[in-house]
Amino acid sequence: MSDAPRYEIDPAAFWRNPYPDLARMRESAPIAFVPQLGATLFSRRDDIFVCEKNVAVFSSHQPGGLMNRLMGHNMMRKDGDAHLSERRAIFPSVSPKTVRDVWKQTFEAHADTVLDELDPRAGADLVKDFALRFSAECLKSLTGLVNMRSQDMDAWSQAMIDGIANYAGDPAVEARCHSATSGIDSAIDDMVPVVRAAPNASLLSVMLDGGMPMESVRANVKLAISGGQNEPRDAIAGAVWALLTHPSERARVEAGEASWMQVFDEYCRWLAPIGMSPRRVAVRHRYGDITFEPEDRVFFMFGSANRDEAHFIDPDRFDVSRATSKSIAFGAGPHFCAGAWASRCMVAEVALPKLFGRLRGLQIEEGAQVRIGGWAFRGILNLPVRWKPR
Repeated sequence: MSDAPRYEIDPAAFWRNPYPDLARMRESAPIAFVPQLGATLFSRRDDIFVCEKNVAVFSSHQPGGLMNRLMGHNMMRKDGDAHLSERRAIFPSVSPKTVRDVWKQTFEAHADTVLDELDPRAGADLVKDFALRFSAECLKSLTGLVNMRSQDMDAWSQAMIDGIANYAGDPAVEARCHSATSGIDSAIDDMVPVVRAAPNASLLSVMLDGGMPMESVRANVKLAISGGQNEPRDAIAGAVWALLTHPSERARVEAGEASWMQVFDEYCRWLAPIGMSPRRVAVRHRYGDITFEPEDRVFFMFGSANRDEAHFIDPDRFDVSRATSKSIAFGAGPHFCAGAWASRCMVAEVALPKLFGRLRGLQIEEGAQVRIGGWAFRGILNLPVRWKPR
């Protein structure tokens, strides 16, 4: 393993709130081996920004990694030409032009359908009653798996996320992940003849039309589901929660002093839904005063980078007018999130303006305890709300 200094964590406390530990690491041990995670963590923004691009050393190709073993070898776990060829293959489905011309209208229709079913007399948990359902319906359209149920999309996404973050090796977590991937494979099998007969802009259709091998099609659909469901879900619910608990920031948005896109960008910096990206050390390498050995496991902590005091003043504060250009919420370099444009559209152009536009007087249920958790993936777990009838 690397000769980086050791930093001990309490895994349960780290899951509840990793930011105090990450702040201490940035100050005293910005590259540190954490034995509880079996990995060397990078916590400063500049180190991550530089090293994430050095794929010859910090490789995404992890043949024995959890994602490859549980979900198949997708483009996120490939480097160089292998990664680029698959990224190019999916681009027609998730390009800015396709998002604008095809998916935005689809996303708006899904948002209206879900919002129409909410009852102000009963209130709602915006996580499960809107963010989960809206994100799942959008992802069903985007992947081409319109034969899935929204609750399965969410449950299977979470099962895969839990599986690829299962560094403790819990067999029950692994079993749920296998069940999820089997369900997705069945859904793909059912939809392949449908999209072959009537091609569309979905990921499944575009990948098949481009001649991608079926093994890679399956792996990349699972990749899209693992990230494309929970991250927009968490960003929607989290951004709403952030505005409801920061009334002065909400007032600035409603007065037109800040845009919904600024809300989205600042929320993803402040409470990054993707908190970490793993890498495998491919060759012996020295960075600064630390030597890395082949097969070392490295975690680039995006959630820490986005609160780095060297780039963000008062980084623990939610500020919708903040300049977020230094944020790496979607990663950096060749592995910048391919679904970023779709995510921005879903959250900032559709979900947030529709929620605050249609649910008048939206507020958190009095006395409600909102729970937040996670460090590799972090999000709001519940958000009970009330609003005024029309």
